[in-house]
Amino acid sequence: MPESLDELVDLLSLETIETGLYRAKQPRTALQRAFGGQVLAQALVAAGMTVPDERFAHSLHGYFLLEGRTDLPIVYDVDSVRDGGSFSTRRVTARQDGKIIFYMSTSFHRDEDGFEHADPVPENVPGPDTCPSLADVLSKITGAPAETWTTEWGALDVRYVGNSGPGGGLDDPRHPARVRIWIKADGALPDDRRLHSGVLAYASDLTLLGASLVPHGEVLGSPRVQVASIDHAMWFHRLFRADDWLLYDQVSPSASSGLGLSTARLFQQGTLVSDVAQEGLIRPARRK
Repeated sequence: MPESLDELVDLLSLETIETGLYRAKQPRTALQRAFGGQVLAQALVAAGMTVPDERFAHSLHGYFLLEGRTDLPIVYDVDSVRDGGSFSTRRVTARQDGKIIFYMSTSFHRDEDGFEHADPVPENVPGPDTCPSLADVLSKITGAPAETWTTEWGALDVRYVGNSGPGGGLDDPRHPARVRIWIKADGALPDDRRLHSGVLAYASDLTLLGASLVPHGEVLGSPRVQVASIDHAMWFHRLFRADDWLLYDQVSPSASSGLGLSTARLFQQGTLVSDVAQEGLIRPARRK
């Protein structure tokens, strides 16, 4: 995965094959399959390339159908479903090696005045400067060097606030599966609103499914558990910058039948800017 923010920005710069058809490059990576956040972000960028300039994504709903390969480019086919007076709807199909690996529907909306309310930011959350890096936290848990993390995920700066598991630092009897992190791009991004949405979509897939593992004493990447994203949804409520700190408050309300559901809220400067939801496969790894 991109080791630097420049590499991530390059990853989100798609080649136009023709109107509505785009090709995306792959990063250098040791991963065995394409990162879901990468596919999600590239699909969102592709859809945004087909809508009027004054309209921006406010929601997306995607389904991961097949594992993406890391040795072949991905082609994104954007279907312009509708352009109304205020909204534009797009459907994106991601193909690789002749197979459909991902579907996404997304809606774009022009800014307008309207009613305003929002949930408040959680109280008494320590700031990012006082929290350890996620790389250091995972290194202590898994024994793997912290550089293993930064080599693949260096485009993002992630600080670990805590979780609701034993010793996790978040005492939350109502939510046995809660994780909080601070997250942002590791560097400055240009003033391109669609790029910021793409980077946030990329980042949103990084830790979300892991919240559903908290009560079970497991982490993403453990050889004892099989995990895979199945679907992913996002709602963009307000303006934000992906290169400024965002509090990612993640909760898993349920896990059953081999599936875990995680929902989350993203806050910036005390304001709710985005909601996220994801369901994924979480099952004990089968012995070979």
